[in-house]
Amino acid sequence: MFFLCHVKRIDSAGEDGEFKRKVGLIEEVDWALPEILSLKPDVLVVTGDHSTPAALQSRSWHPVPVLIRSEHCRPDAVLCFGERACMSGSLGPRFPAKDLMPLALANARRLKKFGA
Repeated sequence: MFFLCHVKRIDSAGEDGEFKRKVGLIEEVDWALPEILSLKPDVLVVTGDHSTPAALQSRSWHPVPVLIRSEHCRPDAVLCFGERACMSGSLGPRFPAKDLMPLALANARRLKKFGA
């Protein structure tokens, strides 16, 4: 089971330069995670479609944090979710977006073969 949840209001708050509102909306998503996990998804991916820092009031070139949770993920030492923390995670400081879906499918054991 896969879920895709896009919270446009978070993007909008960043594009409007409203830092506190953006933080509040991200915290609302944090509070919803236990309910989402209670549905027992095979894989949970938490990320964004692009970076929208409130300081720039627009989309930016900055890396977007990615979290993958599944029964088959290898844990790393990262203990929180954010831009700086994710740069130290097992996916590395820059993770190509084109690799996200194959990695999610592999963690769900939906690929016959992963890699070469």
